[in-house]
Amino acid sequence: MDLVTCIEGRNSIRDFASDPVEDSVIDEALRLANRAPSAGNLQARDFVIVKNARAKKALAEAAYRQDFIATAPVAIVCCANLERIKHYGQRGKDLYCLQDVAAAVENILLYVHSKGLGAVWVGAFDEVKVSKLLSLPDHARPVAIVPIGYSVDQGVPRRRLSQEKIVHREVW
Repeated sequence: MDLVTCIEGRNSIRDFASDPVEDSVIDEALRLANRAPSAGNLQARDFVIVKNARAKKALAEAAYRQDFIATAPVAIVCCANLERIKHYGQRGKDLYCLQDVAAAVENILLYVHSKGLGAVWVGAFDEVKVSKLLSLPDHARPVAIVPIGYSVDQGVPRRRLSQEKIVHREVW
């Protein structure tokens, strides 16, 4: 699949088949996630793979009952590594590591789509509950949950704003 087709064809998937996802696909998704740009090449992001049914159910509860997290065969919790980014001070902690994670999440989403799987970026969850559930160290801040699996449907393509509304030309 070429890149443009991949980007244009990816949709958020929230309805997953029970078929397992191969470990090799998850491993490659995470390898490619870490190929994403990062501030100072510090790679201030960590990933937790969650496959256990009880843990996924607890993640779904911590994500304000987004039950599709529990039905996905795999969920990846993407975390900002506050220790690895401390070189950049407060701006690193407040922004750069979040950008690092965001870029990595996009790589995951595109890769799994290119392999015929579905996924969705979940940002609505209780960080404290997720941290406790996964026994995360203090320096790992959960930023996104990405449930992954074979999709039951193709999702709903969402309307996009026109370029005229989102692109602003320089005013020099």
